Amino acid sequence: MASRDKRIDAYIAKSADFAKPILIHLRAVVHTAVPKVEETIKWGMPSYTHHGILCITASFKKHCALVLWPGKYIVGTDAAKTRTAMGHFGKITAVKDLPPKRELIGYLKEAAKLNEQGVKVRTTAKTKKTTIPTPADLAAGLKKSARTRTEWTAFSPSARREYVEWITEAKRPETRAERLKTTLSWVKEGKQHNWKYA
Repeated sequence: MASRDKRIDAYIAKSADFAKPILIHLRAVVHTAVPKVEETIKWGMPSYTHHGILCITASFKKHCALVLWPGKYIVGTDAAKTRTAMGHFGKITAVKDLPPKRELIGYLKEAAKLNEQGVKVRTTAKTKKTTIPTPADLAAGLKKSARTRTEWTAFSPSARREYVEWITEAKRPETRAERLKTTLSWVKEGKQHNWKYA
């Protein structure tokens, strides 16, 4: 059996209780499908490689994700699922949300075969996102602290966008106020919005 990466053990241990059985199940299925798979961490997430990236698993607050690296050649692109979550299988909240084990093994074996053949995953060119203006309440909060303002300015446009979207997506004023407070605290420490998963 291929060696296990202790960083993945740690990632699973730190994940939410609902996510642990999903991540453990996916890890076992990957090793069953591709016995020579190697484990690593890429982009802060458990990743499995065999002649290149095979798949990536991830745990978030309320769901998990499975990305088959050459997935678009295997399962296609289901726009409804990819709009709502990272990966090819939508938001996974329980093992039952995944395809049956035999089907997953088939996908992983096909992914391994494509990697062995040297098939490169082609990504479509990203369209340039328009700049999101800083909301007035966030701008006011940034003005109160030079350090926070400096950290905010040092963030990439995409990192700033994540915070702005998180704040503006709040439905209740109380939620927005709490998110604003959290944002200012994290930014002051130089933390990006998804710092827990980095």
